[in-house]
Amino acid sequence: MRVFDIKKPNSAIAAALKEKIDNLTKPKGSLGMLEELAYRVGLIQQTLSPQLNNPNHILFGADHGIVDEGVSFSPKEVTWQQMGHFLKGGAGISFLCKQHNFKLNVVDSGVDFDFPSDCGIVDCKIRKGTRNFKYEAAITMEELEKAIDCGAMMVDRVYAQGCNVVCFGEMGVGNTSPSSMWMSYLGGVPLKECVGAGSGMVGKNLQHKLDVLMDSARNYQSTEGTFFKKYIGEEKETGGGFVSNGNKDYALEIMRWFGGYEMLMAVGGMLRAAELNMVILIDGFIMTNCLLAAKELDENVVEYAIFGHCGDESGHKRVLDILGCMPLISLGLRLGEGSGAICAYPIVVSAVNMINQMDSFKGASVTKYF
Repeated sequence: MRVFDIKKPNSAIAAALKEKIDNLTKPKGSLGMLEELAYRVGLIQQTLSPQLNNPNHILFGADHGIVDEGVSFSPKEVTWQQMGHFLKGGAGISFLCKQHNFKLNVVDSGVDFDFPSDCGIVDCKIRKGTRNFKYEAAITMEELEKAIDCGAMMVDRVYAQGCNVVCFGEMGVGNTSPSSMWMSYLGGVPLKECVGAGSGMVGKNLQHKLDVLMDSARNYQSTEGTFFKKYIGEEKETGGGFVSNGNKDYALEIMRWFGGYEMLMAVGGMLRAAELNMVILIDGFIMTNCLLAAKELDENVVEYAIFGHCGDESGHKRVLDILGCMPLISLGLRLGEGSGAICAYPIVVSAVNMINQMDSFKGASVTKYF
């Protein structure tokens, strides 16, 4: 299993960053979250003059075996159809990347479709969809390791092109279900509080989705009960999940049993980006749960993350609270694909422009007025 060496940003520069921000020509704290963002980006980059260079968006796509249980309103073929649509420029994430000057990288992590070799989609396919986690592990440990390595490789690729700010997105019909399972098991939240509408499951359909996931949790626990006794001792039930308590072996087991290939690649990408001291923009419910999983492997990864938005998917605010993070915007979004994070990106740009382009009181010969 690959081990990432993520260092917490050195706080030696913190006082100088704060002094520079506090002495710009404004009342102290009057630019609110822009000041907090400028401080955070400066700390990540270890400079008083941070820069955002060649922003890239990496979108991983894969299919999920649990879809066979009717947990998604969308038909399975939407995954491969949308993957091609992204590159044609007509999808939600496509116009946002174009508007905000992000290079869009579309990656086949495990889609149940054979894309032409010259279509522009990066081929990292591990398998044509995960197994059905209601009955067995969705992913093998070997596949998990490969997925994490592939995600890291994609970050290496954009980093080599001068990118220092990266955003991750996903496409995979049914992937709110594995995300809910990760949230429950790794965050210690009752499963019923983690399960939302996804692509439009409401009423009896939403109840069916919850029933399937609860059955999946019960089947897993009866099959793998000895694992809990071996690794975490006393089991703390949370209505479909157990508290991780920071055990990496346990976290990896949950990630592979209930995960998706695109989710694991995002985890690997986040860990590698943090290792390279890059700014990481975090999107909605699924990507926030990927960061929750990444944090189980190295808690310092959160130091490099900026949370774009709080989406409309049930459970997203709860997992943000678990991570102790404040999102930049709340627009009622639940598209996924990375859309919310890229919508919020101009705010990050404003923060960086603030610290670089505003005069200091001394430089502008303005008397401090606070």
